[in-house]
Amino acid sequence: MKSFNEQVYDVVARIPAGRVATFGQIARMIGRPRMARFVGYASNNKASWHLPWHRVVFKDGSLCGAGFFDQQLKALKSEGVKFTADKKVIMDKYQWDPERDGVPMDIRDFPLVF
Repeated sequence: MKSFNEQVYDVVARIPAGRVATFGQIARMIGRPRMARFVGYASNNKASWHLPWHRVVFKDGSLCGAGFFDQQLKALKSEGVKFTADKKVIMDKYQWDPERDGVPMDIRDFPLVF
């Protein structure tokens, strides 16, 4: 059985460009609905930095902490995500719904290009 972090990484790796998922949504998707905070902790592991963490936001569409805010905002805008006047993702339009949007291939299946 995969570890909690590995399960989180599997979900984050499948969030398509132009869509966002919440920490709580990811926790629910792996069957751990009360562990949204720990989804955030999983992002602090250097082994997961190649994943599209910029696509993970808070449930109200707020972006992550100050150290990552500008980078996350720029990355999401480059994927076509639109924001409210107070720089929150318009969740009813951009929140990932795997049933509606499909589940893309794991980005880890593709080689990294720099």
